[in-house]
Amino acid sequence: MPREILKRALSIKQPIPELILTGDKTEEYRRKRTHILERVYLYASKKCHKDFPDVTEEIAAQLPRGVIVGSVAIVGCREDEEEEGCFVWELADPIRYSKPLVPKGVPQPGFWHPTF
Repeated sequence: MPREILKRALSIKQPIPELILTGDKTEEYRRKRTHILERVYLYASKKCHKDFPDVTEEIAAQLPRGVIVGSVAIVGCREDEEEEGCFVWELADPIRYSKPLVPKGVPQPGFWHPTF
């Protein structure tokens, strides 16, 4: 498969990128609305998410971090009906890369523009 050429990457802490790539997570909850409805790189940030008690240090050490692990399409955004000030980003069609991409530069929280 030829490498995709995308404009943006979305930084997310592990194990969430893994859950997105397996199709177990189809929504991302954020405090900001997005108008970016396109396919984006999925960057697994260097830090792990602390709210996953099932993810031990051993498991976390095996997950790729600090690399682009795949891509996902953001297909919609809506206000969360249960939590005020929260938005639901709808995700679809995740693609896992057989070999993670190592971006140049400094990744940012949220969206950023990677170079290779």
